[in-house]
Amino acid sequence: MSTPLYRDPAAPVADRVRDLLGRMTLAEKVGQVNQRLYGWHAYARTPDGAFELTETFRTEVAAYDGMGALYGLQRADPWSGVTFADGITAADAAAVADAVQRYVVEETRLGIPVLMVEEVPHGHQALDGTVLPVNLAVGASWDPELYEEAAAAAAAELRARGGHVALVSALDLVRDPRWGRAEECFGEDPYLAARFTEALVRGMRSRDVGVVLKHFAGQGATVGGRNSAATELGVRELHEIHLAAARAGVRAGAAGVMAAYNEFDGLPCAANPYLLTELLRERWEFDGIVMADGCALDRLARLAGDPVAAGAMALSAGTDLSLWDGAFPRLGEAVERGLVPEAALDAAVARVLTLKFRLGLFENPYVGDREPGSDVRELSERLARASVTLLGHDTRTLPLGPRVRRIAVIGPNADSVPQQIGDYTAPQRPGTGVTVLDGIRAAAGAGREVTYARGCELVGGDPSGQAHAVATATGADVAVLVLGGSSAREADTRFEANGAAVVTSGNPAGMTCGEGVDLAELSLPEAQSALFDAVAATGVPVVVVLVQGRPHALPERFERAAGVLCAWYPGPWGGRAVADVLFGAVAPSGRLPVSVPRSAAQLPVFYNGKDHGYRGYVDQPATARHAFGHGLSYGTVGYGAPCLSRSAVSAADPAVTCTVVVEHTGGSAVRETVQLYVRRQSGGASWPRVRELRGFVQVDLVPGERREVVFEVTAETLASVGRDLELRVEPGELLLETGPSSDRVQGVPLTVARAAARG
Repeated sequence: MSTPLYRDPAAPVADRVRDLLGRMTLAEKVGQVNQRLYGWHAYARTPDGAFELTETFRTEVAAYDGMGALYGLQRADPWSGVTFADGITAADAAAVADAVQRYVVEETRLGIPVLMVEEVPHGHQALDGTVLPVNLAVGASWDPELYEEAAAAAAAELRARGGHVALVSALDLVRDPRWGRAEECFGEDPYLAARFTEALVRGMRSRDVGVVLKHFAGQGATVGGRNSAATELGVRELHEIHLAAARAGVRAGAAGVMAAYNEFDGLPCAANPYLLTELLRERWEFDGIVMADGCALDRLARLAGDPVAAGAMALSAGTDLSLWDGAFPRLGEAVERGLVPEAALDAAVARVLTLKFRLGLFENPYVGDREPGSDVRELSERLARASVTLLGHDTRTLPLGPRVRRIAVIGPNADSVPQQIGDYTAPQRPGTGVTVLDGIRAAAGAGREVTYARGCELVGGDPSGQAHAVATATGADVAVLVLGGSSAREADTRFEANGAAVVTSGNPAGMTCGEGVDLAELSLPEAQSALFDAVAATGVPVVVVLVQGRPHALPERFERAAGVLCAWYPGPWGGRAVADVLFGAVAPSGRLPVSVPRSAAQLPVFYNGKDHGYRGYVDQPATARHAFGHGLSYGTVGYGAPCLSRSAVSAADPAVTCTVVVEHTGGSAVRETVQLYVRRQSGGASWPRVRELRGFVQVDLVPGERREVVFEVTAETLASVGRDLELRVEPGELLLETGPSSDRVQGVPLTVARAAARG
């Protein structure tokens, strides 16, 4: 008997897919586009510590004589209920994954391997999975090369445990920091997000992991900052702001995108043919998969009339793979009822099969002896150090030198690893991680006294701990006040069917961020603000460390602090990173990936809004407390005016170099992030934005050093969205601006002339 063509590794992938598809029944096809089963329901741990496959899993495989994808086999968190008592640890992961795969391959007619899909939001969300800082911290590093290395290491860890596909948030932007999922974004800026998205895809692809990018598209622009709410995006805003990261990820080789919950132009993304077919597949020529978000297709029944029609609606629009819903499992009925042609199902199945072939699963379905790769923990700590951002200081108190003998560490975020690792994280083994208090104690060393008081709870207004905090601070040389937020989920947290936390006002669990935890008020909770006032009133210099997953509003009172540092959930070892910056072992190099507001009432404050010359409010400034790109160090840097290699270019040949001289002018060595912005003065297809980030370079400067930083300005640098919604260089007058942040720039004019007409 001859070997089927789809089993021939030398045959082209397209031919193998065509051959396999031609052998499949309707039920088998439906099975390939389904990801209905929660992975933690596929196994059970026996009393002797072994693992066995469940009848639930076997029944699911039998229903379609196969399984397209299995989500979250190794996921562990309060929502799944998986803990070290019953979950899959690193020691068992490969064996359990192989047992699942072996059953699917050996017990089905065609032996099609199953895709193992896992959450990897900032490291694999599994027991013993190494946690990275959250995306907002990654964005604050302004270091895509470091992130690419960390993403590769996380992917190697995932592949060694049997995972094939990583679900990673990358496409959302923090346009409204009230949104609880702000921590999952690289920042507010499309260019910055695009650079990190392509770094993510490159890093994970280098370790044979397919990346599905979340969420496509515009989810960061929901009304009121409320999770899964409607968006009111116009098509131009979508293209100018919310598609850049997706475009970069597709170009870098992403395996797929996840359709977002929100609607665009009245249609939910998972049923939006403009987004999924016209734009993604036809314009961008994307040939990867589109995955629905969890239970999103069930919501379509309200539009379509019933679950069968809902599945047909999503399939017709361009969705290929479901997630936990009851609609796609009934696609066979949809075909038989004539609601969708079988050819549309074939196209989706072909894309799922293509991904399996590209990942080599037909030849190598099992884990084997894969190495976990480089030290993810070390890279996690490096990212944390790079992300700590110094927002302000009095130039005297920091770094903490040898004269500082007594240090009071105070605050609800000072001594908690769970509160510094963010949402979408698995339980950590006891002893894992370094809190800010631990880090300060270790860095202080012998001969210095470090005292601690919690001071208050994370939420609420209870002042009962304040007196002890004041007593602890009194007589100290400095008080380090560790405030902020938390996305830590407790075992008794209630969840939606898709894993979002259900949090009501009052919030006894103390969650202030993460999926399902949106805020109307961005100020720090009452007790935290009162604690700052009480400790500052002692006269002791106060250094505030904000451990948080969103930018909290910072009112004028924080100008009284001797220093303010921001550490976006820096991961398990983030406490050591914070201490390194406080004591000057590491120069602070983080820069804000998002604007910090003065209050929620002034939102939005993102830096790249439309340039209408609005003068602001009467009762408070309209400007951010700290602008996008802002960040200080313990040294100072001076900037010269930018210079261009030529002052005029044509739209057809816009190449030019922009040079700026930066000089270390005082203090200790620095790592400076030199930023390039484009500001349109005239011309263009639409009203211009205030300015737009289009480049950045990090340079290390020792005292007295002077460097020339050169930006190669290309068509990609100058391109904007034209009338036809395509990127193009448009004629007009521009300013190319350079500086250390979006609010401290100097510009040089550049004329872009219309391309000469062809004769």
